[in-house]
Amino acid sequence: MQQTESLNIDLEVDEEDVPFEEEILRNAYSVKHWLRYIDHKKKAPRYGVNIVYERALKELPGSYKIWYNYLKTRRKQVRGRCITDAVFEEVNNAFERSLVFMHKMPRIWMDYCTFMTMQCKITRTRQIFDRALRALPITQHHRIWPLYLDFLQSFNIPETAVRVYRRYLKLFPENAEEYIEYLTSVDRLDEAAQQLASVVDNENFVSKHGKSNHQLWNELCELISKNPDKVHSLNVDAIIRGGLRRYTDQLGHLWNSLADYYVRSGLFERARDIYEEAIQTVTTVRDFSQVFDAYAQFEELNLKKWMEEASENPSEDTDVNIEIRFARFEYLMERRLLLLNSVLLRQNPHNVPEWHKRVKLFEGKPTEIIKTFTEAVQTVQPRLAVGKIHTLWVEFAKFYEANGQIEDARVVMEKATQVDYVKVDNLASVWCEWAEMEIRQENFDEALAIMHRATAMPKKRAAYHDEKEPVQMRVYKSLKVWSMYADLEESFGTYKSCKAVYDRIIDLRICTPQIIINFGMFLEEHNYFEEAFRAYEKGIALFKWPYVYDIWNTYLTKFLQRYDGSKLERARDLFEQCLEFCPPEFAKCFYLLYAKLEEEHGLARNAMAVYERGTGGVEASEQAAMFNIYIKKAAEIYGLPRTRQIYEKAIEVLPEESAREMCQRFAEMETKLGEVDRARAIYAHCSQMCDPRVTMDFWNAWKEFEVRHGNEDTMREMLRIRRSVQATYNTQVNMMAAQMTSSAVGGTVADLAPGAKDGMRMLEAKAIEMNAEGAKSNGVSTAAGSNIMFVRGETQGLPQGEKVVNPDEIDIGEESEEEEEGDEDGEEVNIPIQQKSIPAKVFGGLQKGRRRGGRELNLCMLSVSNKILPFLQLLFFFNFL
Repeated sequence: MQQTESLNIDLEVDEEDVPFEEEILRNAYSVKHWLRYIDHKKKAPRYGVNIVYERALKELPGSYKIWYNYLKTRRKQVRGRCITDAVFEEVNNAFERSLVFMHKMPRIWMDYCTFMTMQCKITRTRQIFDRALRALPITQHHRIWPLYLDFLQSFNIPETAVRVYRRYLKLFPENAEEYIEYLTSVDRLDEAAQQLASVVDNENFVSKHGKSNHQLWNELCELISKNPDKVHSLNVDAIIRGGLRRYTDQLGHLWNSLADYYVRSGLFERARDIYEEAIQTVTTVRDFSQVFDAYAQFEELNLKKWMEEASENPSEDTDVNIEIRFARFEYLMERRLLLLNSVLLRQNPHNVPEWHKRVKLFEGKPTEIIKTFTEAVQTVQPRLAVGKIHTLWVEFAKFYEANGQIEDARVVMEKATQVDYVKVDNLASVWCEWAEMEIRQENFDEALAIMHRATAMPKKRAAYHDEKEPVQMRVYKSLKVWSMYADLEESFGTYKSCKAVYDRIIDLRICTPQIIINFGMFLEEHNYFEEAFRAYEKGIALFKWPYVYDIWNTYLTKFLQRYDGSKLERARDLFEQCLEFCPPEFAKCFYLLYAKLEEEHGLARNAMAVYERGTGGVEASEQAAMFNIYIKKAAEIYGLPRTRQIYEKAIEVLPEESAREMCQRFAEMETKLGEVDRARAIYAHCSQMCDPRVTMDFWNAWKEFEVRHGNEDTMREMLRIRRSVQATYNTQVNMMAAQMTSSAVGGTVADLAPGAKDGMRMLEAKAIEMNAEGAKSNGVSTAAGSNIMFVRGETQGLPQGEKVVNPDEIDIGEESEEEEEGDEDGEEVNIPIQQKSIPAKVFGGLQKGRRRGGRELNLCMLSVSNKILPFLQLLFFFNFL
């Protein structure tokens, strides 16, 4: 009761509050009991709850929890009321009383500042924010500043905001971008430019928005260039030029910003000077394009402005200004290619092609061309040159020559020969161009003297490929110079001087096969044939295959043209020497040339020997063609019978494709000669390399041959050989053999035919069993004691007496059925055989001795039949097995 009396407040205590009052009396300093009592009074009127809070704070003024809940409750009570209501001031007083004890609590300050911001009392709110910053430690300021900055941005108080932001940046300088954005929004661009300049100068600054230093530079340049009337504190020209020195790879935008600043300032002439300076200093095509486009747009807008003014107020001065600006615009557009070329040369002043382009741009301006050439030859360094530097000197001299200043051209060429080139070929080209210039001026002696100087032996000899030595010491071994010298001597010199040049080239061992050939042809033109042949022989001694091919070909051709067959032994020695080390890919033409020589001037047997050597001395791909030539020549000289041995060798040596073609030609030849048995034997031999599934042409040819010249037995033999060959090429036969082998190895001897003693008999017995089983399942009947199986076709559903068509049967004539019936009765089968007379080509050039040739033909046929018959017997034996 003493506590209630001390409050001097009439308390209306309900019966429900009595227990809580008793607890408070017993525990007046317990925060828990006060909070329980307050929670009980939540539904009570506002006045009742506040009285309980006040009583609690009277007893516990340092309780943060009670103060925080009390202030929160008071703010809820004023929610929705007008900010001019007196209740707001009561809440403010409550905050002020709380801060007496809670001035170190940032949450209380934050709630108070937020509450004051709602009341729109700017000065008082600013003072409260300042009090909060002074009262709280610096480690808690980051909780107050965001509310403070939001308060400043909520009201139009730029001066206050600027001063507060300056204080803020002293603590948080990394947030300078926020200040710059605010200054830009309130149109304080001078202050924004100063802050942005300080940010750009700070190398340690890291943008919160992820912007690079270059992007910040561009923003600064854009800001100060577009607002020249609002930015007064900065030296715009110095700032932008500082960016130009720092960012040399992206200059176009900065130059345009600087020019735009002067344009907006009304200093048009100064802007034009900036554009001119920019296009004369940029080093990339992109920057040049940006600056040039902006410059052209500036001139066009300036011209348009003057034309509009002239239309409104025409005067003589206005017309003159229009003409001046129009001339400026035209001059700018005309210079575009030249300015672009200057950009590329600034990128790399040693770019020779760009210097040539620059000279072409000055076409029609001799003074400028001379200045350009002079600057080019002084600027380009041979070690760094891109392109051929000697072309600059050559074109410089040609320019003087074209203008009739031949002495100046000679001076330029003389200086060009003293340049320290990287490659000998550059200096050699200079000497050759100088000689050609003298030839164009018809100073032939001077041209020869120049080439003599170029090829003169230096006092100190150096290896041609020794790059440590200057090119002037190595040019005497340049083939380009010597070739030019030789051509000049041929055209304007004497025989002795030209021969001396060629001899010197050979002595220096720098000649090529073409030089040797040219030397030989030069000697032939002057009727020194033996000298020419000696020159060819020198070239043969210098070079190896395949480089010596052209020399041998020219040498042999010229030798045969010169001596024909008068020096046969010497020609034979040359051919033998050539063919001794000749590779197969180059030997064909030499064998044919050699054989032709023997045919025309030597012996026929020697020619045949050369052809025979040629069939083995050429490449595999050319052997067939060589055999064809050999056969043709043999037939022309000795007749067709002599070609049999060649055919046999060709069939033995050539690969299968060429051998098949050779066999068919061999068989056709024998057929023409009437040797049917020989032709059949050849077909039988060739059949072993002809798969019926692939080479149908061969089998059709054999079939046609048998139809014309054979009988029923030979036709059946041909069909049997075809089935045998087809089985050999069939992959199923191989699989069956593998299956038979595995089953034979896995079984026992008792399972096989009785009396099988070795592996081969075991396999044969097993094969017989498998054939018998297959015959039962497939309807195949076998004759007793015969290895020939007859396939029974499907006859179900056929009329009685109708024959079953065998797809493998070959129709050999309309009367074949009658002939078969006669054969069954034991009568003879007579098949008409076409007979032809022996052609005249059989005897070749031996028609006079026809009887002797006939006997030789019979002997040859007998010898071939003796050779082929054992082969046929062996072939039939294997087929029988």
